[in-house]
Amino acid sequence: MANNSCLIIISLVGVLSFTIISNVASSNDVVSTICPKTSNPQFCSSVLKSAGTTNLKGLAVYTLNLAHTNAEKSLTLANSLAKTATNPQLKQRYSSCAESYDEAIGDIENAQKDLALGDFNGVNIVTSGAMTNIGDCQDKFAQPPKDTSLLLKNGKTLNDICSIIL
Repeated sequence: MANNSCLIIISLVGVLSFTIISNVASSNDVVSTICPKTSNPQFCSSVLKSAGTTNLKGLAVYTLNLAHTNAEKSLTLANSLAKTATNPQLKQRYSSCAESYDEAIGDIENAQKDLALGDFNGVNIVTSGAMTNIGDCQDKFAQPPKDTSLLLKNGKTLNDICSIIL
């Protein structure tokens, strides 16, 4: 009886080891397939490895949720900066960025709906729209006065997330 118990435990350990190794290989395959095609492969690798899944739809849900959260934080920051900025040019730019981030949030929400419907082309189209809105904000700071907030860094991160989605 004891020998049968040991045999069962050894078999279970073997199955679990195989499952873990298979999941690691699958995760590496997904990362090595997707990330080289993105704007920031190292960032992509970090994001996808933290997703907890290798299922493509699961990764899309994860990255869209991450994009949505990031866009909401950026919108809150842009609104706050627009209210507190003393420089009229910066005040206007932050206000315009708030509008851009509000539109990007709408695009990301549409991408989430498209994904739920299985419309992957729609996901790409509206994610590209979100990236355009983010870029519109970023472009406003090409000229002085310089932005010293985290808004531009947040925008780059959001673009990198959207690049994974695409």
